[in-house]
This record gives sequence, structure tokens and C-alpha cells, in this order.
Amino acid sequence: MAQYLVTGCAGFIGSWVTETLIGRGECVRGLDNFETGRRENLAHLAGKFEFVECDLRDADGVAKACEGMDYILHQGALPSVPRSVREPRTSHTANIDGTFNLLEGARAAKVKRIIYAASSSAYGNQPGFPRVESMVPMPIAPYPVQKLAGELYMKSYWQVYGLETVCLRYFNIFGPRQVPDSPYSGVMAKFTLQMMNSERPTIFGDGEQGRDFTYIENAVSANLLALEAPAEKVAGQTFNVACGERHTLNKTFRILAELLDFKSPPIYGPPRMGDIQDSLADISAAGKAFGYEPQVSFEEGLRRTVAWYRKEWVKQRTVS
Repeated sequence: MAQYLVTGCAGFIGSWVTETLIGRGECVRGLDNFETGRRENLAHLAGKFEFVECDLRDADGVAKACEGMDYILHQGALPSVPRSVREPRTSHTANIDGTFNLLEGARAAKVKRIIYAASSSAYGNQPGFPRVESMVPMPIAPYPVQKLAGELYMKSYWQVYGLETVCLRYFNIFGPRQVPDSPYSGVMAKFTLQMMNSERPTIFGDGEQGRDFTYIENAVSANLLALEAPAEKVAGQTFNVACGERHTLNKTFRILAELLDFKSPPIYGPPRMGDIQDSLADISAAGKAFGYEPQVSFEEGLRRTVAWYRKEWVKQRTVS
């Protein structure tokens, strides 16, 4: 039976990937240091997989975690553009040194394939929509630079060492388990919690900036499909993972407000440094290479997300 390592397994995306693999009956080892991941995300999986508490910056610990693994889904990172602007050195060591340590560990362990969580922020604010993988990256803030460096490292290890790597550029992933009460929370999670608490969310800019919001189950599906695709179609390649649709922050606010019966208008603030103005993906390459198609729509994803926060987040906060 194949062995899978999921880095960042206690995080938003990593916990979903871990749960899905376990649900398929796979043998899973998870790695996390709980810097941003949450133990609550793994509570329902206790005893169903092997867990290693380790920081990606610990080269020896990471190498040991890679031993015996066939496949790695590298979701672990220190995310957030604003965080990287405020703490560039901290995010640099986690995202670049950590990815390098993982690649070295995987090479020594003779891992077959790594799926790498890349970022659509690599495209920057250049003109031209939808974003196509052949565009020259133009990252702005430290975080997208770091994630792009990880992409280049992944491709290098395929070209030089024959380690199969696939990079998935995520576009604005959202859904249950995304932490809503951090200064670096994603807009969907933060808006939802604020409205639940009768607080007016802040939109930075005029709200007409658009995002290709992608529900979490679509991202997980892309990871699993990329794992199973023939090497000649995916190895050393980068693919967009999104829905191919653009939704403004104003529209997103209106839908969430209706779902939560929130009556107040948002607060508008100045644009944030490093933020991407718009995003919209061409997802045809992923469709051709490994059959990726979004399974959950934007509106349905919002409904599922709101339902989860109303039930599970309130429950977790009450228990803790």
C-alpha cells in the first residue's frame, strides 16, 4: 500500500487533504508544528493516521518524516501576504528553507511524487485575464515570491534529480476550517465570523476587485487527480486550480449578508500593500492534463461554509 505524507496537516487545506486520503483507506503520515495549524482540525482523525510534530525548518526532522513515503502533498507554509510584508524573514525561512528541506528529504527517501501548494499571487497585478500558466510571473509581496521560489525548486528537482513534482497554483481557496479570527485570516472566513458577531466587515479598496474564489473540495480534488496523473502529462509542470469565475468582494459580502441575515453595510478602507487587484484563472490546462473540473460552485461553497461556521466554529469556541 502506498504511503502519503501531508505537510501542514493541521492547517485549513492540509486537514482536508489528510481527511480525504484517510477516507480513501490510504496510509497517511501528517506533519505540522501548529504555528498556524489547529489541533481541532485533527481531533476527529485521532488514531487514524501517524502524526509527526515538526517544523519544516528542521531539516533532520523533515528528512525523517519523509522516510518510507511514496508521495508527498506539500501544503505546509506560513501563509498570508500581509504577514509576509510585516515579517518577511520569518515567512522566508518557513516557505523557502522549509520547502528546500522537504525536497532534500524526499530525494533521499526516493519519494515518487510531490504535489506542491503554489499560489496564484505569483501572477501579480500584470494585465491580461484570465491568468494562464504561460504568463511570466510578476509577484509583488514576499509571500508570492517565496511560493514562486518553491515552484522553481520543484521544477529543478524534476529536471536534475528526476523527482516528479507538480505545482498547483491555488486561487483564493475558502471553506470550513479556515481560521476566521486571525489578523491574517482569509476574507471569506473573516467576513463570516464578523457578521456572526454583528460586526461590520472591512473591505480594503472599493470592493469591485474580483477573486476567483475556489471552494476547498475543488482544491482537494485537484491534488488527488494530480497524484494519479501520468508523469508525462504533469511532472515538472504548474497548473491553475480555481473555478474560472470572477466574483467581486462587494458581491461576496452581499451573499454572505443574506445567508447570515446581516443588515449593516461594510466599512471601506484603503487598499492594502501587496494585495492583488483581480484574479481570474484559465483552468483548461489542469482539465486536459488530469481531468480537473470544479465540483462545488461559488454559491454552494458559501452556503456550506456559513453552515459550518454556524455549527462547528461556535461549538469549538465554546469547548475551548
